[in-house]
Amino acid sequence: MLAEMKFAASKPLDKPAMGEPYLLTPGPLTTAYSVKQAMLRDWGSWDGDFRAMTAEMRRRLLALTGDSRDEFDCVPMQGSGSFCVEAMLGSFVPKDGKVLVLANGAYGLRAAQTMQYIGRAYTLIDKGDYLPPRGDEVAAALDADPAITHVIAIHCETSSGILNPVAEISEAVYASGRKLLVDSMSAFGAIPLDVKEIRYEAMVSSANKCIEGVPGFGFVIARKSELEAAKGRSHSLSLDVHAQWANMNKTGQWRYTPPTHVVAAFLEALRQHEAEGGVAGRGARYTRNRDVMVAGMRELGFETLLKDRWLSPIIVTFFNPAHPNFVFERFYQLMKQKGFIIYPGKLTVVDSFRIGCIGQMDEHVMRRVVRAAGESLREMGVDTAAPPETALAERAKLAAG
Repeated sequence: MLAEMKFAASKPLDKPAMGEPYLLTPGPLTTAYSVKQAMLRDWGSWDGDFRAMTAEMRRRLLALTGDSRDEFDCVPMQGSGSFCVEAMLGSFVPKDGKVLVLANGAYGLRAAQTMQYIGRAYTLIDKGDYLPPRGDEVAAALDADPAITHVIAIHCETSSGILNPVAEISEAVYASGRKLLVDSMSAFGAIPLDVKEIRYEAMVSSANKCIEGVPGFGFVIARKSELEAAKGRSHSLSLDVHAQWANMNKTGQWRYTPPTHVVAAFLEALRQHEAEGGVAGRGARYTRNRDVMVAGMRELGFETLLKDRWLSPIIVTFFNPAHPNFVFERFYQLMKQKGFIIYPGKLTVVDSFRIGCIGQMDEHVMRRVVRAAGESLREMGVDTAAPPETALAERAKLAAG
């Protein structure tokens, strides 16, 4: 169940200083002005000051995993989140290994596509648009195929907004003697992924997600034993996690030109993350954002794709209204005119759109989002946001699952 709509009064966060719209997306997202300001200075990638920044960033990220035994290390990698997922798969899966890919949306399917490109064997559990992969399914698939060495799971599948049961999946993976890799791109920093609670060999995330930095790099957090074993495995020069790790530990430098300004911004974002209370504090704000926004949108008649059990505090998918006057492109532009950029849907069966809960936003902003949605509906001549029956029938499949 969603939390009750009782929130302590809090000081509203500052509005975007340049007057730009809020980005109600799963990243890039709205960032604090101080994060933007951190990019105004130039840094030499080889200089001692920047090497110290890289070291501090790696320490701070490791601290978010709860690694008290010094078993893990952090390896930042240039590029988008998908670069890091490919780097992780190409470095940690042996060339004769096989991966069970758990997909329930676009990002699980992208992991499968990555396996094709890098020439590693894989098999796929595809749950469609939104059903979660469950532990018993994983266990059955692993029992049926002894060749599988690794499983990759998506922590939060943002094409639907579902928070997948990674703890349950992890238990099944290690009970079968296999290894788990986690794509926590849109969850790390707001949803706990403590190595003492959930076992995994490596995970990846990105600067422009829940830690509220800007795009430009991602990071791999992996067991040192896995990093050591990854030597010589990678299919790619630039995406070789072991080579990046070894070079950083030897010289303090990135192998190739780093996004210096992005790293400076990310350090500021990490300091803000700590000041807010770390993973728990950040997750609490995003959860309030979700609860306020979902309750308000439901009052307008909108229906969520997911039942409350599976709703993540990252992004929420809503069915398009069935009303003949509703046109998403028009709704999008009206919302943008009111200061909010929302996200189109990625479902294949029914029409939908998404509203993100992450970034420099709070419940005060989310109430304005709801008001803007209501005003936009009225301007379109839509008097009910109720979805078509086919959408509700699709949702019923999730409840049955």
